[in-house]
Amino acid sequence: MLCAAAILFITTGARQTLGLFVMPITQDTGMSIVSISFALAVGQFVWGAVQPLFGAIADNHGSRPVVALGLVLLFVGMALASIAQTQWMMLVSLGVIAAAGAGAAGFSILIGATSANLPPERRSFAAGFINAGSSLGQFAYAPLAQGLISAFGWATAMLTLAATAIAGLPLLGKLGNASSSSSNAGVTGPGLREQLRIAMRDRSYLLIHASYFTCGVHIAFLVTHLPGEVALCGLPAGVSATAIALIGLFNVAGSLGAGWLGNRVRMRNILFFMYAGRAVAIALFLVSPRTPMVFYVFAAVLGVSWLSTTPPTAGLVGKLFGTRYLATLFGLTLLSHQTGAFFGAWLGGVTMSRFGDYGWMWIADMVLAAVAALLCLPIREARVVRGPVMARA
Repeated sequence: MLCAAAILFITTGARQTLGLFVMPITQDTGMSIVSISFALAVGQFVWGAVQPLFGAIADNHGSRPVVALGLVLLFVGMALASIAQTQWMMLVSLGVIAAAGAGAAGFSILIGATSANLPPERRSFAAGFINAGSSLGQFAYAPLAQGLISAFGWATAMLTLAATAIAGLPLLGKLGNASSSSSNAGVTGPGLREQLRIAMRDRSYLLIHASYFTCGVHIAFLVTHLPGEVALCGLPAGVSATAIALIGLFNVAGSLGAGWLGNRVRMRNILFFMYAGRAVAIALFLVSPRTPMVFYVFAAVLGVSWLSTTPPTAGLVGKLFGTRYLATLFGLTLLSHQTGAFFGAWLGGVTMSRFGDYGWMWIADMVLAAVAALLCLPIREARVVRGPVMARA
């Protein structure tokens, strides 16, 4: 669990602070905000698209080689981005190579590597604990990235963050490496293809995908364009870095809390209140003055549910179908999330380019958060048994 959290600390910290680079890259290279937003949007999609593929490899051949490849690709992609001077090079480096690397060392592969070695009553907490590593990464990397950009420029900052990916390689020795064929030896049940067919006909699984899609729109829009919103308000770039760091800091408590609650209340109810809370927070933000304190409070409130949706979402998938193919099944769920993230990152740039502000995107973001909350209510989930072991759906 510690090694998985530490690896996610690195990959998420590097990936979730890329929004801080948008304006510096635009000013230095002349690339438009739409083109950079598109590259980051493609990266959001690729990050999700590769996870079910790498998840299937990890399920059958072990997680360590997959995560190792991911860390190397993350380094290569971000290193190439530091010398990119054209839209296409930025698209290939950040949108494809680095994003694929972050996906190969992403949450679905890491939770799959640990869940098979834990009793059912500990899996929800483990998901929250590992996910808290990503939140700490965002908290630590945001001020680091902004400081490096201010002191040395965006290219040096990008190369420095790339180098941190290599630091994750020594952690692989303690990471779980069981594949489904070894950790489930003697366990009868459907094969991967049959399990996928069963899952894609399950209404609850499809509702999980739909709600997580809207979550992706929300997350990617904010992490990519919150710095742009701060700049529009005439505030210094340090406000952006502090806000992003606060999101990560408060999400540590949110992730741990979601993991703890997952063993005590229905996970669909946790998700309902998280998404509904986001909609309310955005509504209040839209009618508030744009001061640094408002941005900080908004970031703190959002941070509680920021990536905290991941543990209960993964937990629901595990309750519905077990852990044998969790890396693959939750990887597909993350693909839905990142498809939404593509639109969140890209349409934010399009909205800014066309209207000169993000007003319409904020409204759409608020509505989608409310929709995600409602989609969680019909998900099939058994009542939680008050005891050491949770009931299976």
